[in-house]
Amino acid sequence: MLHSLRLRIVMLVVVSAALLGTFWVNTGPLPQPTAYHNFADQRLMLGLPHALNVLSNLPFVVFGVMGIAFLLKTCAGNGQAIINSSERMAYWVFFVGLVLTGIGSSYYHANPTNDTLSWDRAGLAITFMALFTTILAERVHVGCARWLLWPLVLFGVVSVFYWDYTEGLGSGDLRLYFIAQFYPLAILPVLLCFYPPRYTHAGGLLASLLCYGLAKGLEILDRQVYAGVGFVSGHTLKHLVASLSAGFILLMLWQRQLRVTTR
Repeated sequence: MLHSLRLRIVMLVVVSAALLGTFWVNTGPLPQPTAYHNFADQRLMLGLPHALNVLSNLPFVVFGVMGIAFLLKTCAGNGQAIINSSERMAYWVFFVGLVLTGIGSSYYHANPTNDTLSWDRAGLAITFMALFTTILAERVHVGCARWLLWPLVLFGVVSVFYWDYTEGLGSGDLRLYFIAQFYPLAILPVLLCFYPPRYTHAGGLLASLLCYGLAKGLEILDRQVYAGVGFVSGHTLKHLVASLSAGFILLMLWQRQLRVTTR
């Protein structure tokens, strides 16, 4: 465990620079494959195209609204799950991002194109960056929520619209969006192993990550799952499992207590 603030920050900067530098140097521009939009389950139900892929986004909205309700019922400084106003703001953005993700993903799946995909990814980027901020605030320094929330959210949104802009030029580049989505996952083992949490019930974050990993696997196996199961595709299940990932974050907030004094 790293208890020195300076050592925590230096180690995070060095590991991050190594990860991001290696990725950028060894990867050229990454356009969006056109085959991505060709999902296995394209059934029309009750006049709704790609119905199950659209409707399976509803749990994102549900968990987002539940999280917003939770934040409304708790207040900063009362010894409950969130004691710092900056951390609370990061969770506000996270849960609002979940609602936007559910709406944006439904909009995309009703008409899967690059143009509609940008609205799906914008909500996801907001959600990723807000959650990453809460992890940094809990494990590196509580000030990260105040200093990094809006720059990280802005980076996430810009990464999506940069990709959309480059696609319009005929040379799409997903690298910035991949950094927004996967860099937090890549650095997370370092944070979990070497940076002590300020709260109890950190296992909720691990459960959330496992669900997200399973969701990505289901996304890759979209057609295989649909062929094997017959009535539901891997992408539909991906939405349900990924929303459960958000549910574990909410459960963690319900249960956790402050473990050590604020850094």
